[in-house]
Amino acid sequence: MLNSKKIFVLRIEDATYRALEKWASDEFRSVNGQIEWIIDKALKDAGRRPKEKADSKSGHKK
Repeated sequence: MLNSKKIFVLRIEDATYRALEKWASDEFRSVNGQIEWIIDKALKDAGRRPKEKADSKSGHKK
């Protein structure tokens, strides 16, 4: 599956959402994109990001 994404509901406080919205705007991202970026960075920093699989035909990472 290419670029498969899960959909789920996230409940957060209004003030937290407003702060995320401002931060996302400052970085030219959507709120969803900002949350994905934050989670990805946290996973990398914690050494918990899943390893990317190499494309068997080209050898490039997906």
